[in-house]
Amino acid sequence: MTDSADAPESRRRPRKRLHYGEGREALLNAAVRVVARGGLRKLTYRAVAEEAGVTHGLVVHHFGSRDALIEEALTHTIRTSLSTSSLEPGTGKVADFSAGLSEMVTADPDTQAFQYELLLESRRRPELLPHLRELYDEYFDATQRELSRMLPAGADKALTRLVFAALDGLVLHQLVLGEPEVTDAALEELRALLRLLDADGDGSGESRT
Repeated sequence: MTDSADAPESRRRPRKRLHYGEGREALLNAAVRVVARGGLRKLTYRAVAEEAGVTHGLVVHHFGSRDALIEEALTHTIRTSLSTSSLEPGTGKVADFSAGLSEMVTADPDTQAFQYELLLESRRRPELLPHLRELYDEYFDATQRELSRMLPAGADKALTRLVFAALDGLVLHQLVLGEPEVTDAALEELRALLRLLDADGDGSGESRT
């Protein structure tokens, strides 16, 4: 990745000073937006710098290479998703499971689009796959921990993947088709199925109402 084709200074966005501690996150968010709009092929130092309104040298300073930027941006998006989707609220209550999912997609679709872009790109660039597997394991682990809190019998790998695949599919559908109300209705059905597995540990299951 080079900046030999950088636009002249007069055509760039005005540069802004990033305070200590916010520079890296601002650049990661800028990288996410660039990829979400134009795919991974559009990710260059110049594009990220222009999106963030800083010099390309700051991008180089923080990340050093395009691959490092991609990896850190992916880690950043997964951490963001885990913290905003209520995938693991920690309560062990079915009603709390993934309670913020549709709001997360509505509020920050670029974060989700970035992850799907990288998943598809990994079919063309297998070197991305090990890192994607490692980071998606965080999703699987968070799902399994919360299911184990909800279900007296716990949750094995197959059930964990099934539940997460349902959530992942809902995110993708909302990202493309909109309709957050459909996501919410589908989540209620998923929670109803979890209640049938004697969720919340009360020994009797929960009413769907």
